[in-house]
Amino acid sequence: MALPAFHSSGSGFFGLCAGVVDYLADLLQPLAGTAAAAAAIIVLTVCVRLVLLPLSRTAARGQRERAALAPEIAALRREYAKDPERMGRALMELHATHGVSPLGGVLPMLCQLPFFFVLYHVFSSSRIGGEPNHLLPHRLLAAPLGDRWGDALAHGGLLGERGLVYIALFALVAVVATFTLRRNKRQLAGADAPLAAAGGQEVPGVGALTRFMPYMAYFTLISVAVVPLAGALYIVTSTTWSALERAVLYRERGTAAEKAGEEGGGKAKAVAA
Repeated sequence: MALPAFHSSGSGFFGLCAGVVDYLADLLQPLAGTAAAAAAIIVLTVCVRLVLLPLSRTAARGQRERAALAPEIAALRREYAKDPERMGRALMELHATHGVSPLGGVLPMLCQLPFFFVLYHVFSSSRIGGEPNHLLPHRLLAAPLGDRWGDALAHGGLLGERGLVYIALFALVAVVATFTLRRNKRQLAGADAPLAAAGGQEVPGVGALTRFMPYMAYFTLISVAVVPLAGALYIVTSTTWSALERAVLYRERGTAAEKAGEEGGGKAKAVAA
């Protein structure tokens, strides 16, 4: 049975976006059944992340370049600790000299926000373009895509049919967050050495921020609990993609470093011979 579509010419931009989800869900219905709309959201999220993959690779490369500048950044902060304005100019000049953008790492995240906000609006509105929102009744198992965790608790409680859907999402987010936590701790441990090697006192607040940052991944649990289930599916899918993507990019970095080490060792042996 085909899912209803938004055909009104006055439905506007959000109606068009809802129609895309509707159409894709229609295509996926033979495979996903009643969860076709949920499957459509997951597929669209993966498509968005694939489109942003070049930006993610550029951001990962920029992160490695910024890490290499850590000793120089620490030295500038120590030198201009009493002159924040001069320190800001010096940091900008340093990044410009090396062709590194200090904000490059946030571009993939910023580019995802419009898609998330559109999805949030579509599944938070009872009417779109003057028409009933046909997507709201669609479900992931027993949980409607337009409901939130509070609605699930009100209809069956924590272990009810709807509540179990959220427990599964929370469990997946916790696994991904733990994986991300361990990886971030390893990366931050590796970044401590250059900062310490620069000498001087630690920049105020940096230590606390460094200890707190790895746990940011767990804040996804709060987002999943408060947004509509459709938005939660986007967040969970995107977060899982990010964890896997960064693991692959980190692995590529390690492979490149190993090759460089092997080449350096080979040259050293050749010189010694």
